[in-house]
Amino acid sequence: MQITRLSKTALVASIAFFATLVAFGNITDYGSNFEFVQHVLLMDTIFPNATIHYRAISNPTLHHVFYIAIIAAETLTAILCWIGTFAMLGRLGADARAFNRSKKWAIGGLAFGFLVWQVAFLSVGGEWFGMWMSQTWNGIESAFRFFITIIAVLIFVSMPDTELND
Repeated sequence: MQITRLSKTALVASIAFFATLVAFGNITDYGSNFEFVQHVLLMDTIFPNATIHYRAISNPTLHHVFYIAIIAAETLTAILCWIGTFAMLGRLGADARAFNRSKKWAIGGLAFGFLVWQVAFLSVGGEWFGMWMSQTWNGIESAFRFFITIIAVLIFVSMPDTELND
């Protein structure tokens, strides 16, 4: 149905918009969010008796490298999702096979976005650097909201579409 295709396209656009805002915010307010990344990597606010402090990275250059990589990944998520949005929009009235093929960029962008927030924030930041232990610099809940939303959209968009007259 046309409404299903429109819905899938709109949901991809909403994730593209979200990732755009996140990347834009990180670029234009570099210092605020850099401080977050720096504290996570320094592990200076996790439990004092935690035995994982040896994992801390104290090199400021590496802090910037990590942060720039995060911004690049968020930006790539946005770009892929925008390409996917316009590809799907251009095939709304096409046959099912063409519309399903048009979703490849969106699926790639959504999958990449999922990996950004799940791997970078939950796995690396949360588990490896012990971000979950920090009262101040803990992005676990936000990252969880983001990747759950993205995976839900990915599942919906990935569902094959049928012909419009079905």
